[in-house]
Amino acid sequence: MEFVVEKGKKPNHQCSTLLLPALSIGNVGQLAMDLMVSSTRAERIGFFDDPFLLPCVGNDAYGPQPQGQLALPLEAYDSSSNAVTLVQQRSPVVKGKMVEFAKNLADFAAATGKKHAVVLSSLDFGRCRNIDMSSGLQTYYLSSTTSDGTDDYCEQLGWKRLQEYNPTQRCWKYLSTLADGNALQDDNPFEDELEEEDYYPSLPFAALFSCFKAKGLKVTCLLCYCSEGDNIQDAFHLAEAACKLLGLSPSNFHGNEGNGWLIPYSWKTVYGPPPDMSIF
Repeated sequence: MEFVVEKGKKPNHQCSTLLLPALSIGNVGQLAMDLMVSSTRAERIGFFDDPFLLPCVGNDAYGPQPQGQLALPLEAYDSSSNAVTLVQQRSPVVKGKMVEFAKNLADFAAATGKKHAVVLSSLDFGRCRNIDMSSGLQTYYLSSTTSDGTDDYCEQLGWKRLQEYNPTQRCWKYLSTLADGNALQDDNPFEDELEEEDYYPSLPFAALFSCFKAKGLKVTCLLCYCSEGDNIQDAFHLAEAACKLLGLSPSNFHGNEGNGWLIPYSWKTVYGPPPDMSIF
């Protein structure tokens, strides 16, 4: 992976936290990152050229007027006032190359002095075993702070540890050894028929968690269950969770919403035009 710095820009090494999505159902992590980049008014400092990422290109996702700045598959933004580097991923990883891609991102994070990686992602609501909607949408987390994935601060925030995380389970264990560079391809359990317990370690967030952890970084994954459809509210939920974890206040973002959020310009057409009400 090569990181290309924007002409005239310089990464801020005081940004010790890395915030990024892991692609999953509903693209909630990516939508949340759109919201964070837009609302913090982060500045694009460069982009990544990675062989394991499918190519794509588009117009500027955040400016109200086209400026001729292309949106690329994997970009980095710095929010210097919040000491956070934000990475946005717009295209999927080549099949079977997720761990290699995660290793490349972990290498970048370690080389640029990051101390804490925060991964935003979603989980299939159909896989949720214990559904409790009495208190609204729940935030689940997974942390590298302890061997069992728990974190005292996340617990104080009222979040629930991802109960399905088991570091001794075959796929989680394989990811850990692979991230350390010790596993053989012949031992790959993901090539077998996956069982119910293999669903979570097969997701992109699990590879990112394992690879960042192997590099010695603190890693926190923030997760929510959702279904395919209009996932805007899920994105708000994850973005608000990220702000709580990092001690940021959306009310200070001075956005176009009453609560301080700045809605990305690209969201105006994210789900297409509204229905023609004359047909009803």
